[in-house]
Amino acid sequence: MAANTKARNGKGRPDRRLTKKQKKLRRRRKLIGILAAELLLLLLLGVGVWGLGKLDKIQDLGVDADKVEMNDMEDATEEVLKGYTNIALFGLDTREMGELGAGNRSDTIIIASINNETKEVRLASIFRDTYLNRADDTYGKCNAAYRAGGPNQAMAMLNTNLDLNIKYFVSVDFLALIKTIDLLGGIEVDVQDNEWEWVNNYMYETTAVTGEYGLFLDGPGLQTLSGLQATSYCRIRAVGNDFGRTERQRKVITLIAQKAKSASLGTINQIIDEVFPLIATNIPKAEMIKMAASMMSYDIGETGGFPTLREDVKINGAAIVAPADLVANVKELHKFLFNEEDYYPSPTVLRFNEEIASQTGVYAKEEDSGT
Repeated sequence: MAANTKARNGKGRPDRRLTKKQKKLRRRRKLIGILAAELLLLLLLGVGVWGLGKLDKIQDLGVDADKVEMNDMEDATEEVLKGYTNIALFGLDTREMGELGAGNRSDTIIIASINNETKEVRLASIFRDTYLNRADDTYGKCNAAYRAGGPNQAMAMLNTNLDLNIKYFVSVDFLALIKTIDLLGGIEVDVQDNEWEWVNNYMYETTAVTGEYGLFLDGPGLQTLSGLQATSYCRIRAVGNDFGRTERQRKVITLIAQKAKSASLGTINQIIDEVFPLIATNIPKAEMIKMAASMMSYDIGETGGFPTLREDVKINGAAIVAPADLVANVKELHKFLFNEEDYYPSPTVLRFNEEIASQTGVYAKEEDSGT
C-alpha cells in the first residue's frame, strides 16, 4: 500500500508551490466538472422514510418532468421502456459551488437505467465531446446542451438522439463527491503506475476550486483514497482519454455504492445533511419513497460508454467524438440497457444520423450499419 504525502508545509499552511500552481490554474478558468451523481442517486434511493423530511434541502430548478421532449417511438419500444426507470446524471463544471442550473457544461453525463423488476442499475457514460443534436436544431459537443438550456434541454438531447424516455435528472458539482467519500472514510482503489502522478497533478486544480488541501500520493498500488484524491483520480484524461476517464468514474462510483450500503445510519444522515444542498433533482418525493422501499435490493450491474462505434475528428479546430453511425450506436445502447436484440431507431434518430455524418464527414461502414 502506497503512503501519502501532505500538501502542506510544516506550519500547517499551504505549500507555496501549490499556491503558485493554484493561481496559474485560476487564470486558466477551465474547470472540468466531476460528479458522483450516481452515488447521489443511491443516496436519494436510500434516504428511507426517516430521511424524507430532509428532502427539502435538495435544490428545485423548476423542471417539469411531464414536459421533457421525447421522440415518437414504436409501441413495442415504449412498452420495453416502461419496465425501466431511466435517470440522467449530470456533473457540472460550475465555477460557483452549488450553482447547478443553465450556464454550466455537463462534463459528466451518465444514464442510470434501473430495471424495475430486478433492481439492477446499469450505467452508460455519454462521452462529453460526442457530436450530437443539442435539442435546439444545432449540432456540436453534447455537453453544451446543459449550458444552453439546463437539465431540461440536456434530457431532451439524450432522449431525441438516443430514443430514450428520460424525465428525471440529478445534477451535482464535484464538491459533493469529495464530501461524500470523506464522510464514508475513503475508498480502496488500486492506482496504476501511469495514474498516480496524474492524481497529484489534478489535485492542484481541485484544491484551487474548493480551497481544500489534502494528501499527495507517493506511488501506485492499492490504497485508501480521500475525497480529494478520488475526485482527482476520476478527472484523469491523459491516460485513456475521455474513455478511460469515464471508466474510472464508474469504478469509483461502484466502490462508493458498496461502502455506502454498509455505512451506519449516522454516517448516511451526515452525508444527507452536508450533500443534499449540493444536489438538484426533479424526482418527486412520492417516487423517492417508492425507490427507498427497495433500497437494499439495488445493485450496480454492467457499465459502459457511448458511443461504442466512434472516430476522433476535428471540426473548426475543436476535437470531437463522432458517432460512426448513430443508428448502430443507438441499437447497441438499447441492447446494453434494455436487452433489446432487434431494436430499430426512430425516424428522428435516422435524420440526426444523416446530418451528423454530413457535418463530421464520418460515415457508417457497411458492417457497422448492418446493411
